[in-house]
Amino acid sequence: MVEADISVAPNMPGASHEADHPRESLVVRFGPDKPLKLDAGVELSPLQIAYKTYGRLNPERTNAVLICHALTGDQHVASEHPVTKKPGWWATMVGPGRPIDSERYFVICPNVVGGCMGTTGPSSTNPKTGKPWGLELPVITVRDMVRAQAMLLDHLGIASLFTVAGGSLGGMQVLQWAASYPERVFSALPIATSTRHSAQNIAFHEVGRQAVMADPDWRGGRYLIEGTNPRRGLAVARMGAHITYLSDAALHRKFGRKFQDRSNPTFSFDADFEVESYLRHQGITFVERFDANSYLYLTRAMDYFDLAADHGGLVANAFKDSPTRFCVISFTSDWLFPTSDSRAIVHALNASSARVSFAEIVTDKGHDAFLLEEPELFAIVRGFLDGAAQARGLETRR
Repeated sequence: MVEADISVAPNMPGASHEADHPRESLVVRFGPDKPLKLDAGVELSPLQIAYKTYGRLNPERTNAVLICHALTGDQHVASEHPVTKKPGWWATMVGPGRPIDSERYFVICPNVVGGCMGTTGPSSTNPKTGKPWGLELPVITVRDMVRAQAMLLDHLGIASLFTVAGGSLGGMQVLQWAASYPERVFSALPIATSTRHSAQNIAFHEVGRQAVMADPDWRGGRYLIEGTNPRRGLAVARMGAHITYLSDAALHRKFGRKFQDRSNPTFSFDADFEVESYLRHQGITFVERFDANSYLYLTRAMDYFDLAADHGGLVANAFKDSPTRFCVISFTSDWLFPTSDSRAIVHALNASSARVSFAEIVTDKGHDAFLLEEPELFAIVRGFLDGAAQARGLETRR
């Protein structure tokens, strides 16, 4: 266990550079002639999208898999992160021989609009001013993210996706893909997600945003221009959010009430307990790779997501006559996106006569279960994709 003090968080080594010049990524740039039309009622141009690919596109262009990342993820889904040097955030799921097999599928993972790892976001340079966008960047929605991904696929010459997969915010993007471009999505894997954010989830996000904005170094979102960084505020936001990704059982199993490198309390406000030290460490490592304003933009995008509101008040309308095959997955201990949210998705899909299977996985790992070693999850995903591949006419697994 690493003990850390968020008051002495380090600078972000190389992370700020990633906004304009992402390392170990592919980049496509769209000029003023191809603006991204935003839900905010404005056009964003020029637009840059950073992405990674794994595997090969087959001659028929029918084996493409789009991976949509969660709130704090990025395009480095199955390869070493250039800033943290850690393995890809879903390397357990994506790669050779994995459930999403890069020897069988052509896997694409873009950084979302509003992010900070090479796709246009608040830390990217605004070409009109030569300075970071900051809060001058228009507010982004999940539908905007998906529109940008569709532009990327058009650029790559991919008309139809074999599957779209993702958890949490990534799952929201999966649902938006199936709603916005049903003819382009053969199968969909929305995991640990919902058709809209609950009031509680919006409340948690607001606490995190206020933590960032209360940091004196935030400077009204102009910290990159003014040479500061709201590390403390962003670290606290991450600490609060991270609690929601776990379950009470997981926290008890990992930490309980154990002291950190001591047998008795210090009668101070140091990190006496292991769980305190763990959260502080999570906060510090997060600010090394993530941008504070991106955190504001992406949490707001999740808050605004509401498929029912976009389709006459009924989620089923979003998937009317959908040709897409769905596999919806939830976890018993996920209280951020509980199984009731996934069941609501399934009921809406049933009402729209869509083809859907559903699995609730018993685990005490909480919301983060989709990112962890979870054999039942791997088996379900592999089985669903094998069936979809057979229906798609893809080569059978050797």
